[in-house]
Amino acid sequence: MAKHYVRFAPSPTGDLHLGHAFSALYAWHQAGQDSQHFQLRIDDLDHTRCREQFISSQIDDLGWLGISWDKEPLYQSSRLHRYRDALQFLKDKELVYPCYLSRKEVDAILSAPQEAPRLADALTDTEKQDRHDGGTEPAWRLDAQKIRQACPQLQWYDKQKGSQQVELATLDDCVIARRDIGASYDLSVVLDDFDSGISLVTRGQDLFAQTNLHRILQHVLGLPTPLYDHHDLIRDEAGKRLAKRDDAKSLKVMRQSGMSQQDILAILPLSLSK
Repeated sequence: MAKHYVRFAPSPTGDLHLGHAFSALYAWHQAGQDSQHFQLRIDDLDHTRCREQFISSQIDDLGWLGISWDKEPLYQSSRLHRYRDALQFLKDKELVYPCYLSRKEVDAILSAPQEAPRLADALTDTEKQDRHDGGTEPAWRLDAQKIRQACPQLQWYDKQKGSQQVELATLDDCVIARRDIGASYDLSVVLDDFDSGISLVTRGQDLFAQTNLHRILQHVLGLPTPLYDHHDLIRDEAGKRLAKRDDAKSLKVMRQSGMSQQDILAILPLSLSK
């Protein structure tokens, strides 16, 4: 059976924790524990939160877990031109529109008791021009109305839950390019996975619903769809999903406390500790 090309893509905004270890090892096993079929991607798109020291510590933690890769890590920060080109393609197709609203204004519109206007129509043309002339950079939002007209019925396949159909009716005008970055998580990962030849995308169940948007972007950008595998999340004793702010669960702290690699593996599901 042919091996899949799989990636692990941490964001360097903090130290890796036990949940990241599980996700990385899950991807590593899906790659057949073969460095030629495993990619490390550093999702450092959000320059406001990413830090160089976390890149080094994350790479060190992954090596300590026994995970390896045969190519240099791929950095999203080196691919901004690719995201700009894709955004321009969507602009040319008139599938996105500039949004000059502040986050506070968007929240007020969406939480209004009466029926809210479309975000695209919340400002008059004059107001949009005034904000543009005043130096306000817009975010770029997907035009859900036009997407529904442009997309047929779309499906994608998850190894855990089988065939999934995209519900276009629930799509909203989500941000495809942040005003301060020029891209978004959703746009960047779709392009990264395609350009890297990723055939199986492994990630947590918390991103399951978001895959519908990724399938839509693949369609409008003319990209093939990989196979998906959304695994369970590692949670704390209270059932809460682990977060990077949970320092006690970080691999760095656990290693410093004297825990070995085998100790870490023993905490994780048995299928990964064998």
